[in-house]
Amino acid sequence: MNQSKISALLTAVVVLLLSSCASKFHSITPEQLYYKSDQSDKEVILGYNYDLLSGKYKKKETKKNIKIVSLKIQNESDRDLIFGQNLHLCYANGSEVDILNIDQAFNALKQRPATYLWYLPLSILQLNITKTENGYTTDKTSIPVGLAIGPGIAFGNLAVASAANKKFRTNLVENNLIGRTIKKGETVFGLVGIMSSNYEGLQLKTNTRK
Repeated sequence: MNQSKISALLTAVVVLLLSSCASKFHSITPEQLYYKSDQSDKEVILGYNYDLLSGKYKKKETKKNIKIVSLKIQNESDRDLIFGQNLHLCYANGSEVDILNIDQAFNALKQRPATYLWYLPLSILQLNITKTENGYTTDKTSIPVGLAIGPGIAFGNLAVASAANKKFRTNLVENNLIGRTIKKGETVFGLVGIMSSNYEGLQLKTNTRK
């Protein structure tokens, strides 16, 4: 194999590695984000922030019509409120938002580590280098490059995806707002997963259900 073919093969391998990489998860800290504010309800002030995910998580968010949203809730009323019971997240048109629980949001957006095992068959790849002189083959060498490429891609990405998923779920659990009591005068931050294909305006309403 001449030098140009070797370069082409190495380029193809690099492209494969880059395009198939698992995504790391970057923790979301709701308290540190900038919030767009809605003050339609003077007793409860809402701040919200979309576009929090990246990599494969963001791609799945778009594909599944799910959004992870960070919320800032200021309870200026004279009573304690419970998110999801007497305090509800709504769209700007007043319709109530379909909020996913932690398991629903996580299972829809998590990476699938086992899919990277499909790269194990690359283990059989060999790089054949042939030297010729006056049109005759003088030397032929086979290098089992697949033994490094196949398991490297498969198990490396499996480990990255598994670790990222664990971190993602922990982030959702630690910032869960569903069922949380927000005491009068208190400001809380958290994350929710919602069914939405757009970045719609949000607001809070109290006592929307009996």
